[in-house]
Amino acid sequence: MKVGEEAKDFSLPDQNDEEVSLNQFEDRKVLLSFHPLAWTSVCKKQMLSLEDSYERFKDLNTIPLGISADPVPTKKAWAKEIGLEKLRIPSDFWPHGEVAKKYGIFREDDGFSERANILVDENRKIEFSKVYEITEVPDFEEVIGGIQSK
Repeated sequence: MKVGEEAKDFSLPDQNDEEVSLNQFEDRKVLLSFHPLAWTSVCKKQMLSLEDSYERFKDLNTIPLGISADPVPTKKAWAKEIGLEKLRIPSDFWPHGEVAKKYGIFREDDGFSERANILVDENRKIEFSKVYEITEVPDFEEVIGGIQSK
């Protein structure tokens, strides 16, 4: 997905088995923060950083979501283990990686998504998109700074 393209809608269950869809966040930006797999150190740092930044994103009229191909029970246990209280982490488990595939960031040979941040604006257009090295924790300040500068 490239900046300016129409974002693909989706409906996924989060860690509490509650449906999350892009279109439910009308008039708000949505940050799709893809991470490969729960229970890994870099993904943990990514989701904790996103949790720590949650209120800042909210103040900028932006809803952050942490998406991976892990099943709901795994995401629920992991969210509890690492102390996620605000952040919703939808499961792209079945059909496996379907949302990551829609956004062109599914790693077929590995069975999980790239580590990526995709910011969707209020009009459902891609405003920012970046794929990170699998071993790199995304810098959310770069996303926050981009939102603030608009």
